[in-house]
Amino acid sequence: MEVLGIQDTPLWAGLSLVTLTGLCILLLTTSLQGKPLLQLHRLRPRRASTSRTPPRSVSPEKKSRAPAGKQTPSPLEILPPQRRHVLATLDLDLPFQERTEEEVRRHILPMDVDYATCKEDEGELYTPTGFSVTEVKALGGFPDYAALSGVPLPRAYDGFEIERALPRPYRPFRWAYHQTMSLTKLEPDWWLELEGTYRERIAQRKALFAKHGRCVLGALEGSELACKELMEMVVQFICARYPQYFSLVDKRVLKNRILGTEQDVREKHPLEIIIDNVPEDFGIMLRDDKTGNYFLRAGVICSALGWNVASKIGLQLHQIHDPIPDYKEKMQFSMDRFFTKMPADKPIQRGSWGLEIGKPLYMPAGDPHEKLRTFQDPNLRLEDCNLRVDWQTLRRLPLSGAVVFNFKALFTPVSEFRDEPCVPALLAKVMKEGKENLIKYKATWHVEHVVLPKLEEWAQEQEKNGLAPEDWEVATLDDSPWFKNWQEKWHRQQGF
Repeated sequence: MEVLGIQDTPLWAGLSLVTLTGLCILLLTTSLQGKPLLQLHRLRPRRASTSRTPPRSVSPEKKSRAPAGKQTPSPLEILPPQRRHVLATLDLDLPFQERTEEEVRRHILPMDVDYATCKEDEGELYTPTGFSVTEVKALGGFPDYAALSGVPLPRAYDGFEIERALPRPYRPFRWAYHQTMSLTKLEPDWWLELEGTYRERIAQRKALFAKHGRCVLGALEGSELACKELMEMVVQFICARYPQYFSLVDKRVLKNRILGTEQDVREKHPLEIIIDNVPEDFGIMLRDDKTGNYFLRAGVICSALGWNVASKIGLQLHQIHDPIPDYKEKMQFSMDRFFTKMPADKPIQRGSWGLEIGKPLYMPAGDPHEKLRTFQDPNLRLEDCNLRVDWQTLRRLPLSGAVVFNFKALFTPVSEFRDEPCVPALLAKVMKEGKENLIKYKATWHVEHVVLPKLEEWAQEQEKNGLAPEDWEVATLDDSPWFKNWQEKWHRQQGF
């Protein structure tokens, strides 16, 4: 089995199960502290959201099984919602013919087969979303992914300046705090978010890849289409969202005016094009044609805490999540079901968080930085303590049918919470009263002796100065994952 990496030795040689403190994800999993990305929640209708109108949180979905007497279909029987009908709306020199799901199921493209070189001696093969290999090849490079996926391209971000850009101030704290996900519909304008650390992060990620190779970037056979598709969707997005900085010439040359580079996107592996231009991590899950279950088959992850790509690639969804508290009991059924049914036109987003000393980006198992989590340093200063948020999205790619998880690590000094309404009291509540196994897994103990007293002090201060209601009952904020009037602070700090 060949994998993408610096050496030609099998990637499987490096496979070992580590604490997933993160991505579990890869996929969806992820996060930063390893909080799984997705426990199924039902998305309820919500108002349109922009940078000025944050989305509201969604309610968790109760786990539901098949009615008594009715057997739940196996994953092998279920295909994701089909997208092939979109071909009829595109200008292709190819006759369009209807295909039933049963035809697609019987002639499915194997998970470990490259679409570009597969043999079709026994007839046409299809991706899980219903596209034939012939149709995929006819679409060529950079087709209309907005039409194919049903997710519109973003609006151009006029007035955006990379030098002073700050990420939106995510504060994804929840109370009551238990192992569920707080999912919202993805805002198409914010799938990928660039900000002022762009140059630093790109350089850091390229250095990590040069040093660690397949531990941060890997791809197994059969992931070729998904990797190409993801790269093209990413490039289309950044060119539409940030036209002042990115453009694509002849569907071939990507011009990056932030870094002053031009790249022929055909000359490198698609995931390397991403690592050269976008400071986001991606994990690609593919449907196994033999079981219907989803496996991690490719990824570029430079922001993992406690694990790496080499330790997770090739694993099934539940294997990736094994270290997560309460996962098997509370989330495995819903997660597996969600992956089988997730449509391409309904991507989602969520955030995961942790408290860190400094700004650790890449910390595989055994990293020296891990030692800082094993004791409370009496000399630790508040200014050395940061909130780390991994803002995550999950979407299905329309052609390959792959489910892609992506996130980026964002760091904020804990001192920023002082003037953010109700944030200190909420975080203090979670740290003091959260479920023991979850708080232990989140690994905040090493900074509690410094952070918690300040949070309690600021909470009292906010009640006195009116930023927080007196004796309010602590709960998830109405503006979650942000805080009241967050836009004013965010704009002010960027000089608007």
